[in-house]
Amino acid sequence: MAPSLTTKPHAILVPWPAQGHVNPYKRLADLLHSRGFYITFVHTMFNYNRLIRSNGPDSVKVKGLPDFRFETVPDGTPPPSNPDATQDVPLVCDSLRKNCLAPFKELLDVRLNNNASPPDLPHVSCIIVDGVMNFAIRAAEALGVPGVALFTSSAFSFIGYLHYPELIKRGIFPFKSK
Repeated sequence: MAPSLTTKPHAILVPWPAQGHVNPYKRLADLLHSRGFYITFVHTMFNYNRLIRSNGPDSVKVKGLPDFRFETVPDGTPPPSNPDATQDVPLVCDSLRKNCLAPFKELLDVRLNNNASPPDLPHVSCIIVDGVMNFAIRAAEALGVPGVALFTSSAFSFIGYLHYPELIKRGIFPFKSK
């Protein structure tokens, strides 16, 4: 007999809002779902709306899977003049860091882990976040559930992230103009 939705583990996945991050997270979500997890996939509102405009409203509906849902949080950036343009990456980085903890905690506390949630919605078991989405790790700590950071970048890029402080210390970065 299959477990009821309320007894399933509930994983929240929070990718960085770019295709090269969302696609691997969606694959991970599918894998976890196939292993019995209830999945909540969290997009920024900008990315979610862009996905609907480019792929249609069915792209964010998982037909026949009541235990796989999409949610959104604001990224805190002003609406762009062209909603299909790529967002300003440094602006998004800064805005996510400064503005997303409160709306994400509200999503967890009010819409997902609350008695007002659907009765068959299991409480959050873990939060899996893109390595640069540290606000979600802080939210996991506040909620008392495991938070895991997963980098979708290549191993070479990850090594660069790890050694960046040393490269600055040695004066290699930032590059000096001549």
